[in-house]
Amino acid sequence: MKVTLRPFRDDDADAVAEACGDPVIAHYLPFLPQPYTRDDALEFFRRRPEDFAVADPRTDRVLGSVGSTPRGDGTAEVGYWVAPWARRQGVASAALDQFATMLFESGLQRLYLVTALTNGASQRVAVAGGFVREGIARGSTRARDGGWQDTVVWARTAADPSGPSVRVLPDLPGGSLADGVVTLRPIVEEDGPDTYQMRSLPDVSGRSVVGTPVDPAVITRQCAESVSKWLAGQRAEMSIRDAADGSYLGEIALYYAEPALREAMIGYSLTPAARGKGYAARAARLVTAWGFEIGMARMIAGTAPDNIASQRVLEAAGYHREGLQRERLPGPDGTRIDNVQFAKLRPAAT
Repeated sequence: MKVTLRPFRDDDADAVAEACGDPVIAHYLPFLPQPYTRDDALEFFRRRPEDFAVADPRTDRVLGSVGSTPRGDGTAEVGYWVAPWARRQGVASAALDQFATMLFESGLQRLYLVTALTNGASQRVAVAGGFVREGIARGSTRARDGGWQDTVVWARTAADPSGPSVRVLPDLPGGSLADGVVTLRPIVEEDGPDTYQMRSLPDVSGRSVVGTPVDPAVITRQCAESVSKWLAGQRAEMSIRDAADGSYLGEIALYYAEPALREAMIGYSLTPAARGKGYAARAARLVTAWGFEIGMARMIAGTAPDNIASQRVLEAAGYHREGLQRERLPGPDGTRIDNVQFAKLRPAAT
């Protein structure tokens, strides 16, 4: 979408007040007063004259805002917000790219921005705007509850190529994977309660390599942060759903720890009611096929020697046993457990 960047005018105040009173903006910009009034908007115009209104080039209506703050020699921090009536139209990425070009032409060398770990939409804007993820700034910004939260740091330099930054793990085609019986969708914050109920089961938590604390708040936050790990190319976490009614069956993930080798690992868990019906094997086949489609050469998985059910899932999904890795997995009370490794190779081109 094309946008116009221009200075704010007093007649924009009502639109800005309406936008900044939106719950999403209020959540991610906790320093804004709430309720946000027309007078607050006018004060913002006077205090931040260097910020630009993002406007519709046809109607001149305010769609959002973009601005920068100097952070040292040749460096500036950029920030933006988009009004609720303009979201999911490419407004933020178009404004950010246009604004970054302006700043580089003015002589700046490096731009950076920070996004909340849970703000997947803003992180997608950063990627679309050509910004590259640099890391996590721990406890770096205030949350609305008064606590401190981690943020993702993104940067773009004058020497970077134009266009979106490279993603290692793309989005699922059409937003999901499905075979008519199960549907796989990216995990989101709303999956927290179902995921907690499943992970809190002893036969699930006891076999978890990650060792996630069985705490509902922690698991819900991890679900909300899942998009950040996906965009970082670390892992693609998905819920497994019944294709007929959308009910929660479990979770499955692709872990991409070996990009130089083009090797990824899968892991999965099911609710008790979903077990023994072939759902895990279906989910494993879908994720494995997607892994090969996005360029993986090898897909691997592992189980404890006594986890016969999981081994049967992998065999049903076309994986072959490669061998036993002694004491590879963490066990209870500081012990170690052997790992039976399975693998599936990328099909030969025909």
